[in-house]
Amino acid sequence: MTLLRLNSLALSRSRFALSPLAETVGAIISLRRGQPDPWLYAWYRRHQLPFNRRLEQDPFLSGLADLLSATKWLPDVVVLPPSGGMNTALADELDPMLTMTDREICAGLEVAIEHCWIDHDPSWIRGRDLGTRFAAVLQSVWNEYVAPDWPRRRRALEQEVIYRAGLLAAYGWPRALDGMSSRSKWIGADSIKFSGQSGADVHVGDEGLQFVPVTLRGGTWLCESVTRGYALVYPARRAATESTPDARLAVEQLIGRGRTRILEALARPASVTDLAETLDLSLGTVGRHLRILRNANLITAHKMIYHQTPRANALLEPPPTRPDPSAVPPTRPGPSVVKKPSAFTRP
Repeated sequence: MTLLRLNSLALSRSRFALSPLAETVGAIISLRRGQPDPWLYAWYRRHQLPFNRRLEQDPFLSGLADLLSATKWLPDVVVLPPSGGMNTALADELDPMLTMTDREICAGLEVAIEHCWIDHDPSWIRGRDLGTRFAAVLQSVWNEYVAPDWPRRRRALEQEVIYRAGLLAAYGWPRALDGMSSRSKWIGADSIKFSGQSGADVHVGDEGLQFVPVTLRGGTWLCESVTRGYALVYPARRAATESTPDARLAVEQLIGRGRTRILEALARPASVTDLAETLDLSLGTVGRHLRILRNANLITAHKMIYHQTPRANALLEPPPTRPDPSAVPPTRPGPSVVKKPSAFTRP
């Protein structure tokens, strides 16, 4: 078990923050894995094909997307703590990348590749000025896929923060932390369980810990910087759940939340091991759910790779939605460090 340890001063200075960088990393993972939260179905359907076409044309982004979506340890270069609290700008988060040396970046990438659950081809990591290249590709993903949707996402994330802040004011940090992720929980008087795997405890400095919600469907990761301290990124489950379409709620009531998650994950064919790693479930749990889904003719298997059936596609198809009058039309915005583990968790 890995713990985040906070003294009384660090605890009193802990706070919530938003991170456009974490949201951009989450968008890449969602688009590459094909597993968006139901709240983001419309966004995903609009951008999935253009994103896939771009991956075919951009080996650097393609390699980055493959790595981020299949590792338990996110590379240092893309997991930097926010510096502006609730008003953090992407440009402020990208600036530290420009000062990282190629050797530092490659060292972090090597660790991430070692923790991949699939074979990863590192040939995309070539050339010099890697910090500049990472900043440029993340800025472009933000501009094209995230920024047009940011007002809506920001409102959902602010709603999550308001909810957690209310729990904090009424009951303290242990209650505010409850339900942030399947892995995190309060331990004793001064510690947060970050991972069930063994590892060295992390001692958070007097500056406190930042809690950063993202609209990513699942997964948590820890950000670390010498100058910015630590930030814990977690999925904004409350905002997403409250916005879940009625169709998905009906599916959950029919087959259960766990089997619904697995069924949605199989929009991209996967093995039992892939599903266990992606959804943070045991192999036994995944196997039991798969047997039930297969008996219901919602999935099929070929050479131990599972797929959705047409019946599943029809069941999961979200109902047509009316245009959101508050949605911001796509525009071309002008120009405007987590360390590591993810669950996508710290070993």
